[in-house]
Amino acid sequence: MTGFAFSTVSQIVSELGAAKRLGEHVAQRFPDARRALLVTDPGFLRTGLVDVPAASLQAAGLAVEIYSKVMADPPEAVVLEAVAAARAFHADIIIGLGGGSSMDVAKLIAVLADSEQPINAIYGIGNVKGKRLPLVQIPTTAGTGSEVTNIAIVTTGATTKMGVVAPQLYADLALLDAELTVSLPPAVTAATGIDAMVHAIEAYTSKHKKNPLSDVLARKALGLLSANLITACEDGYNLAARQAMLFGALLAGQAFSNAPVAAVHALAYPIGGIFHVPHGLSNSLVLPHVLRFNALEAAGLYAELAEIVVPAASGSIEARAEALAVAMQQIAIVTGIERTLQQVGITEADLDRLADDAMLQTRLLGNNPRTVTRDDARAIYAAAL
Repeated sequence: MTGFAFSTVSQIVSELGAAKRLGEHVAQRFPDARRALLVTDPGFLRTGLVDVPAASLQAAGLAVEIYSKVMADPPEAVVLEAVAAARAFHADIIIGLGGGSSMDVAKLIAVLADSEQPINAIYGIGNVKGKRLPLVQIPTTAGTGSEVTNIAIVTTGATTKMGVVAPQLYADLALLDAELTVSLPPAVTAATGIDAMVHAIEAYTSKHKKNPLSDVLARKALGLLSANLITACEDGYNLAARQAMLFGALLAGQAFSNAPVAAVHALAYPIGGIFHVPHGLSNSLVLPHVLRFNALEAAGLYAELAEIVVPAASGSIEARAEALAVAMQQIAIVTGIERTLQQVGITEADLDRLADDAMLQTRLLGNNPRTVTRDDARAIYAAAL
């Protein structure tokens, strides 16, 4: 066996109703914590689902401040404002409560609030210095897996993003409670669920750092997600399906945090950055076409994953790899989300710009099982049009 390293969060709680007992979990895990900053977004705040975990913290003796100005693809200015809010409140524990953007901002607050490092010094891999504040992550979507990853993405310009990758971004505690996800609309459930499936697929086929542990997690994640996604979309109050989706997204997050994602994400980022398409949907739009492009190099691995998603698939390795691509397209069809770039406002005239931007994602493209040229990227976008 080839040597490998694997890292993840130190504690995971997966339990219906766990958010109601957030105060108990925090008091037990962080007995010295006194001032908690809850980080969320305006939409989730309006659901009222922040009230119970906040009250639970207060009942456990903590003062609570809520920062709720997080937006999708959070810009640097929002991160800096959130850090300032944490400092002004003298927060000694940070709790991310929301989708990937809220959890990413929570990570950055935790490493910057008690540090002299400017934000531009931590972009890249391994540039965070020193310790951070205690960090709890509570996802409200089953998609990003951000609760167990060591990555945070920041929008630094009109369409440009930068990543922070460091071990300090791993949370101390990840808490999964499906009761927080029942208000998710079917389209968001579908897009975020496909995002999690992409994490599993790309981790399983990653050119770098793929390892036996990430493989096990990716396969289990894909099984949970593919078996429960349609149910969760059709019946948002099916808590068993919702909890399985959360757990699947977490496992996929653990997998890709150690065996990183590749061309699907590289091509999805410009779609989100330029056209403000949600991240999960951006991934879904290019996924089948990247799978078909990669099949020349990765058909064997895709055929293994097809056994999980479409167990009835048969025939050659290539046929089973194609069955995986078809199955992912079918999920988009059944759930009713957009399936073409034209449906999100992208035209033939935009493809060159998309291809140019995709080629800037060198960190991600380097993980892809097949080399992607600029012409390849444009052809994939054209196939998705």
